[in-house]
Amino acid sequence: MDIANNWKDYEILDMADGQKLEKWGKIILSRPDPQIVWKQKTFKEKWKQANAVYHRSKTGGGTWEYKNQIPDKWEVSYKNLTFNIKLMGFKHTGLFPEQAINWDWIIEKIKNEKRDIKVLNLFAYTGGATVACLYAGASCTHVDSSKGMTLWAKENVLSSGLQEKSVRYIVDDVIKFVNREIRRGNKYDAIIMDPPSYGRGTNGEIWQFENNIYDLVQLCTNVLSDNPLFFLINSYTTGISSVVLSNILHLTVMKKFIGKIEVGELGLPMKESNLILPCGIYGRWMKK
Repeated sequence: MDIANNWKDYEILDMADGQKLEKWGKIILSRPDPQIVWKQKTFKEKWKQANAVYHRSKTGGGTWEYKNQIPDKWEVSYKNLTFNIKLMGFKHTGLFPEQAINWDWIIEKIKNEKRDIKVLNLFAYTGGATVACLYAGASCTHVDSSKGMTLWAKENVLSSGLQEKSVRYIVDDVIKFVNREIRRGNKYDAIIMDPPSYGRGTNGEIWQFENNIYDLVQLCTNVLSDNPLFFLINSYTTGISSVVLSNILHLTVMKKFIGKIEVGELGLPMKESNLILPCGIYGRWMKK
């Protein structure tokens, strides 16, 4: 497992009974996590410090309970990248801190390549990977079906001081966009995707990871350049092994390009503890 242990503005203070107690900058939140099946709290007193607690509803969704006043949004930084944090209706904050593992990897790959790199970021959300690509010196096409998330991504690019970099924001269904890029003959040196388990596109198109991921990866091989740098898939879909991502990359990207594949699991450490929170999987193809 790859552990995101280089954060200074984020840490897990405790985990128990389906909740994680996290510190985002100076704000402490308690949020649900299905991986936390143990009952015992390690630091009982710390839970009293929570500024806000997210409570799940038995009928789906949930609500935030505010213990005291907190900002509508605030910033956290990871190394030289800066992100805006906001409390969303469905427990999220707009950032997945375990993705720092992938950001570091992306930055290293792009910076070590002595040429201009053109990246396609699909299901790009609030732009964590977009910010990493721009920081590393690549140009990036950021694609997400949500206008609100895309506006948030622009805020993150601005907060990181990267607004002068080459970035294109597209609000569209990912599959429709890739098909258009194929017809236009546009090519990319690197592709990043972080598809949801289930979702809907701009016109109600249904996405289901198990049914659609193979076809999408296969489709995306048609927009890779003649000398691609990498192809990164991230997933939070329950029950999908990282070996599944390896198999997909072997059957698609490796059929067209010589390279190597690595897969793994992402995790976040708990402060002053040996506990690790599992946070999804990744599959990466990269050129040798």
